[in-house]
Amino acid sequence: MKTHKKAITALRFGGLGLALALIGTGLLRQEQTEVLQKAVRICLECIGIG
Repeated sequence: MKTHKKAITALRFGGLGLALALIGTGLLRQEQTEVLQKAVRICLECIGIG
């Protein structure tokens, strides 16, 4: 049973590490500005301005 818990814990930390690496990669490529621009464009289209 302890081995099962250790495996689950290792998978959780591995997933967390992968998520942080991908977030870091996106920030280095400055993709947050692209996402914000798309969100603004979609919002303006929804209210009929864009």
